[in-house]
Amino acid sequence: MIQQNVTRAGKGADLAGIGEANSTTVAEPRLAASVILVRDAPTPSGSEDAAASEVTADAGTVLEVFVQHRVSTMDFAAGMVVFPGGRVDQADSSGWDFADDVVERHAAAWNRSSIAAEPSSARFNAGRVLAAAQREVFEEAGLKLDAATLRPWANWVTPADQPKRFDTYFYLACPVSGAEPKHQTTEASSSLWMPVRAILDAEAAGTLKLMPPTLVLLDELLTLGTVDAVLAEDRDIVPVRPKPGALQEFFRLRRQPPSVAPELP
Repeated sequence: MIQQNVTRAGKGADLAGIGEANSTTVAEPRLAASVILVRDAPTPSGSEDAAASEVTADAGTVLEVFVQHRVSTMDFAAGMVVFPGGRVDQADSSGWDFADDVVERHAAAWNRSSIAAEPSSARFNAGRVLAAAQREVFEEAGLKLDAATLRPWANWVTPADQPKRFDTYFYLACPVSGAEPKHQTTEASSSLWMPVRAILDAEAAGTLKLMPPTLVLLDELLTLGTVDAVLAEDRDIVPVRPKPGALQEFFRLRRQPPSVAPELP
């Protein structure tokens, strides 16, 4: 169970492209990949992060992530702050530029997920999703990532009561020195590096909006604090599959005190 003790601002599920399904037919979740790009950056003087860093071994740095502010006309996650990513396409099924051992390692990391439900196809599915992660970051941020540097991080599946569903595989990566992501997607109004704490503070103040998976993952990164701590994290990835109604409840309770904050199973 993942308990979210948050008092986040939000106007409702419609802002996130979340709504009631129009029929009793359950939509099949589409495979998707999303990449959390992280880096350590100098701590802005006088910021809350600066005060926090004074009592840590990494004083003077703050953990940042590369995020995109999606335009309000999108049919999913409209107006939300998200990580680069998108759906797995047919093109991701071939032409891989990574070694067999990388695919095998990823298949093992995703062993509890749907792409490993059939052992005979786990390796192929892991390769497809990994290729999609590489492609999406290149298309949306102009950054070519070595597949070996992409770390499986989390798996979230949209609840069965939603009309548009995704089985999303989140990766984490640290761009090498000199490799700078940029804004180059029409799906977002801007793309930029932001301190993790600043994103969470702005979401709490109601000046930007996050989907539940993004909020949970940013909370985890804030706790870890530095790139070194993130890279040292030993991930045992358990897919998060919220029950029907969980997302609507999450958005409904975002303004509530922590004692009644939403819970996502």
